[in-house]
Amino acid sequence: MRIAFGTDERTPLTDAVCDELAARGHDVTLRLEGEAWPDVGHRVGEAVAGGDAERGVVCCWTGTGVSMAANKVAGVRAALCTDAETARGARRWNDANVLAFGLRLTSADVAREMLDAFLATDADAGERPQIDKLG
Repeated sequence: MRIAFGTDERTPLTDAVCDELAARGHDVTLRLEGEAWPDVGHRVGEAVAGGDAERGVVCCWTGTGVSMAANKVAGVRAALCTDAETARGARRWNDANVLAFGLRLTSADVAREMLDAFLATDADAGERPQIDKLG
């Protein structure tokens, strides 16, 4: 899968996430590090909405800013997640195409669990009428 990744701050966690994606055989098509969080969210959102990536992963200190910025891009459904069940639900019921999380409280183990859920879960076809209301 082609994945766009962006963070406003490179940390051991962001390195671990990119390493994990590569180890799983994913193609990280965009890797932004150190740009301002609005730019990170927007550029990853553009990559996903434009078809350069199938999914996106964004992070900043809380995850809130990058998720808000990504959601400003038409066609992006970014979900700020704190655990695997939230990430799974975001895919299943909302067809989220960008996973956002905070650097402050997320451990490498929790990040891996969220990636597992986010990348392995498909959208529930029965939810499509509700998802389509998101625009």
